[in-house]
Amino acid sequence: MKQTRSLRLSSTDCVGNRPAVSRRDVLKAGAAATSLLLGGASAWAQTSQAARTSLGPVAQTTAGKVRGYNAGPVKCFKGIPYGADTSGTNRFMPPQPPAPWSGVRDATQFGDQAPQGADVGLIHEWGVAIDRSPKSENCLVLNLWTSGLADGARRPVMVWFHGGGYARGSGGWSAYDGTNLARKHDVVFVAVNHRLNAFGFLYLGELGDERFADSGNVGMLDLVAALRWVRDNISDFGGDPNNVTIFGQSGGAGKVTTLMGMPPAKGLFHRAIAESGVDIRAGTLERADRTARALLQALGLRPNQVQRLQQLPWQKIIAAIPTGLGGGLGPVVDHRSLPSNPFDPVASAVSAHVPLILGSTLLEITFMTSTPLDPIDDATLHGLVTRLARGNAAEARKLISLYRRDFAGQSNVRIYQLIATDNWLTANVALVAARKAALGQAPAYVYHFEKLTPVHDGKLGCPHTSEIYYVLDNLNLPDAHLLTGDNPDRYALADRMSRAWTGFARSGVPDVRDLPHWPSYSATDREVMIFNDDCKVVTNPRAAEREAIQSLHELLAEA
Repeated sequence: MKQTRSLRLSSTDCVGNRPAVSRRDVLKAGAAATSLLLGGASAWAQTSQAARTSLGPVAQTTAGKVRGYNAGPVKCFKGIPYGADTSGTNRFMPPQPPAPWSGVRDATQFGDQAPQGADVGLIHEWGVAIDRSPKSENCLVLNLWTSGLADGARRPVMVWFHGGGYARGSGGWSAYDGTNLARKHDVVFVAVNHRLNAFGFLYLGELGDERFADSGNVGMLDLVAALRWVRDNISDFGGDPNNVTIFGQSGGAGKVTTLMGMPPAKGLFHRAIAESGVDIRAGTLERADRTARALLQALGLRPNQVQRLQQLPWQKIIAAIPTGLGGGLGPVVDHRSLPSNPFDPVASAVSAHVPLILGSTLLEITFMTSTPLDPIDDATLHGLVTRLARGNAAEARKLISLYRRDFAGQSNVRIYQLIATDNWLTANVALVAARKAALGQAPAYVYHFEKLTPVHDGKLGCPHTSEIYYVLDNLNLPDAHLLTGDNPDRYALADRMSRAWTGFARSGVPDVRDLPHWPSYSATDREVMIFNDDCKVVTNPRAAEREAIQSLHELLAEA
């Protein structure tokens, strides 16, 4: 029986010492705060150091005091260390606490990003949000926004993990600004930097001595350290250490789902949200060891020269990561910090009690610059889908026939985008949700974001990352319209989504006004919240497509 569609697409829809402060400094600081409240940071960056270090709010951490700045009623702190410098002998080692400091440390500028290569393959509409802070191994820092300090308010805490997979990114991207969530929804928002690529996920346990046993997951252990910092410090920033939600998008969502299987993280968070990304499995020790040997070889080192890796400039290591090797640099089932796959063959029991929101966007794949946006013929469509099916032409024909039936009138390019999106993310979201629900101890809530953007002549449709400005209530940021468009109808959806997310952080249930009741997901009803101008709950949407993609995944896994 043909499924009722929850989306409407036409064939044309495309998708230091205290210095003296002058009156001028005070005026500049006030202007900067006003600018930030409206979503801009440039004015604050131009404010003198005297104004920044003398007028900002001061908070106590376990390592020392920090001074931030005011953005209207919101207190902003940036670049707070939650761990020590990871260079030298700390490279590839579990994170250590930050060295204490005396006096008041400036926390008005983003800290360093983790060492990483250049950002490539980003659509312009999202790439404008890139963090341009320096890169270094002294990167264990976090940024924080709150509307109160040590006031006993016990606000929900929302800890954001950035995208970029396990290779790139930072919590300092402009789209991740937490001012609006703190001001409008009274939560404490925290964005985290951590080690990436080889520095966070190079497994050296087979090549080095016992000191390197945890090296394959130190990037994840950084996130655990950040959550411990939240537990120990967040009360001084007006937050509740017993009500912490972890959330992230893309690679950040993968980090969320991986943490759900890590015993060291148990009890450090109480709710979880995974946007457009799930990690069902982590790497194996065998694959991770092959990856480490390949990198050593690329650097001209022998397998017994692991300690030499701690002496090389980080730039040399980044440059030596061969094309294609980056995919082997991610969390590993090391039987230590990650004892098993987080969601395979079942959901990990480590976080069975933690409620989870997860979902995806309608056309995730248009985020990839290799995805065709312009018309394609039948032969090209068949070739592209056959490639997704790893050369199985018969399976490709089945998929194309199914999607053409259920999305009648859609162009070849749109059919490909729908298939590729479901193959990449949508089917796996449903699989994780079902396995989470099967534990029977905490609910899973599934959403599908279907708000089309008019930018790029509408060809992007609803790409990967497009829900972030809505969830973080950041449509007023200067660059948001480049991805979302500038139609005023956007604001109602941003209000609903940000209230659902923060309401879930507050209570564990995403039911809020102006949204229909959002039921939890089950393997029988499979109810999904559709976020669009008309938000609604749909039972078992696109069932035939989901089953076909999951069958393809099973077939390929057996091959």
